[in-house]
Amino acid sequence: MTVNRRETFLLALASAGATLPGGALVTAKAAPSSTRARWGGTVEGQRRADLGNGTYLNPVLAGDRPDPNVLKDGDDYYAAFSSFLYYPGVPIWHSRDLVNWTPVTAALNAPIGNVWALDIAKHGGRYFIYIPVLDDNDPGRALKTYVIHAPSMKGPWSDPIDMRIDGLIDPGHAVGEDGKRYLFFNGGNRVQLSDDGLSAVGKVEHVYGGWPIPENWIIEGFALEGPKITRKDGWFYMFSGQGGTAGPPTSHMVVVARSRSIDGPWENCPHNPVVRTVSREEPWWSRGHATAIEGPNGNWWLVYHGYENGLRTLGRQMLLEPIQWTADGWPRATGGDLSRPLPKPGGAGGAHGQPLSGFGPDAIGNKLTFWAPRPGYLDRARIAGGALTLTGQGTGPADASPLLFVAGDRSYEVRVELELDGATQAGLILFYNEKLFCGLGVGPEKLHAYRIGQEERWPAGAPIDTRRLHLRLVNDENVVTFYYSRDGKRWTKERSFEVAGYNHNVADGFLSLRPGLYAAGEGKARFRNLTYRALQGVSDSVRP
Repeated sequence: MTVNRRETFLLALASAGATLPGGALVTAKAAPSSTRARWGGTVEGQRRADLGNGTYLNPVLAGDRPDPNVLKDGDDYYAAFSSFLYYPGVPIWHSRDLVNWTPVTAALNAPIGNVWALDIAKHGGRYFIYIPVLDDNDPGRALKTYVIHAPSMKGPWSDPIDMRIDGLIDPGHAVGEDGKRYLFFNGGNRVQLSDDGLSAVGKVEHVYGGWPIPENWIIEGFALEGPKITRKDGWFYMFSGQGGTAGPPTSHMVVVARSRSIDGPWENCPHNPVVRTVSREEPWWSRGHATAIEGPNGNWWLVYHGYENGLRTLGRQMLLEPIQWTADGWPRATGGDLSRPLPKPGGAGGAHGQPLSGFGPDAIGNKLTFWAPRPGYLDRARIAGGALTLTGQGTGPADASPLLFVAGDRSYEVRVELELDGATQAGLILFYNEKLFCGLGVGPEKLHAYRIGQEERWPAGAPIDTRRLHLRLVNDENVVTFYYSRDGKRWTKERSFEVAGYNHNVADGFLSLRPGLYAAGEGKARFRNLTYRALQGVSDSVRP
């Protein structure tokens, strides 16, 4: 597909920041896949924001990195994300320039529930992560707040401590002008903390009412959430999300309020929202949940998340946008709709991402995570000699607590070799949650194909007379094809699915569609030669 002359002209104008007669800003329409901007490349062809010429193209961290929270610690930056029911949870990544990121650790091993938007803080030389959790096993206290702490972002992290703060989400740590510590929460609420930061002091207070969203805006809901407090030039600035984190592409936004005191009153920014998706034609939807952070060269940036246009299955990806401070002390975002490369923040740069292929000793946690695991879940997996042995659980992918990883490319291929041991079914899947997944499994006698969370019966999986098989999936911008092979060279296409609807707006949960492995039944499965390869710009017809 090609772009016609008018579209080419408008794209060129948009790249130059041009305006039409009357002062209207030219906004680039999303281009067809064959003409989309190219990202930098990294290991396995995964896309990289750093273009190698002093500029970057969003996302800075591709794939599902929801509710990013960033801590500046000297010359280092650390980011952590909501981890929901994936365990080990609370993944931590490191950067020196806000553009190139590498994994550090997963800070939470104990399954304590559904982990939502959290906050990192450093105080008195110690590191803290404040974690809101939805606990379906305790309906009387469904929403809880935990804290973990460590001497280093690398750990070791403490066991989670129940702070006995209930019914609130999205904590944001702050230190007032009086030196006291506080957590701000959704809905404009706040509670004072003990000096050690491990418990609440006093009652929850309502301190901020949010920014009044115009009645005619198309949003998911008011949803005042994700408060992050920044202190600059004698002001406390509160950056919050509003509008709803998904729903219509124009829902989510970033609003700012400020106060001279941690106790308020809070004054709304006169040009709120400072970030918002205003059109479904933009490359990034539902942009919000921002942290303001000082860059390596003293300039300022917003780190937040957004959905890629047409690719909600990838989840909310981490975006970076420059901001400037006006003469009267308000921030203005200057990145536009993020369709164009932007100058990098400076800093040391360095490596980016991680290999998704293979089974290294640190694969579980930094790369592979279990979905909704039971206590003792880490004992199910053993990695040795480059192979993963996974003990079976449940009867199929839905209740097998599969091992999954984040894929951040628009198109990609995954291959794996598996061998059954005992009464086991195992396979390769794309998994959203226990009700919505697709994949191809191998049982003792036949293949098992899954679509929209159910086993396919028309046609049924092909009979198979081997307990060792190679499996392969190709995801070409939400069109997925599964293959199998006896030797890893000659492939048979099993079937294809369209999976664009495997996303939050259909299935709820704020999740992403992740590739992974499962083993069900009473035996074990051994996986070898896991390989991942990005397929940027592949055609509609991808063949073995």
